Amino acid sequence: MPDSPSSKLGFFFSDHHRWLLQHVQRRLNNRADAEDMAAETFCQLLASRTDPDTLEQPRAYLSTIARRLIFDRQRRRRLELAYLERLAALPERFAPSPEDTSLLLEALVTIDRSLAGLPLAVKKAFLYSQLDGLSHVEIARRLGVSERTVGRYMTQALRQCYLAEPAP
Repeated sequence: MPDSPSSKLGFFFSDHHRWLLQHVQRRLNNRADAEDMAAETFCQLLASRTDPDTLEQPRAYLSTIARRLIFDRQRRRRLELAYLERLAALPERFAPSPEDTSLLLEALVTIDRSLAGLPLAVKKAFLYSQLDGLSHVEIARRLGVSERTVGRYMTQALRQCYLAEPAP
């Protein structure tokens, strides 16, 4: 009887989990984070519906997924820290509640994910408009481009946000 997809994945997991955990832990220097990242790596593999038997270099494949997840996590943390620094600069009466802060951080991560892959100038134009409330004229001045270019940037960013798949 041929192996079922779940038993193939189970064997694949048992063959490579320990190695992946050690590999990720060397990069993160934290066992709990490494365990989370290794689990997320296997979840990504499962979600991709990749047959483990078709992988010529399974550890390289897992390493690539893990590296992307680590990069994503570090980018998200930098974004969160930047946001929290800006919040700390606000007078206390304007600071959002912890619940609102959590929701805002989640929204920022979603926006960041949506804008991934766009040129930096496009991201800046979008963020200047949406977060700082700047007009196209002000954005054009800051970026050293024409208003028409800012309009194209905004269209590109909004299209990317609209087409982005919602996170599970």
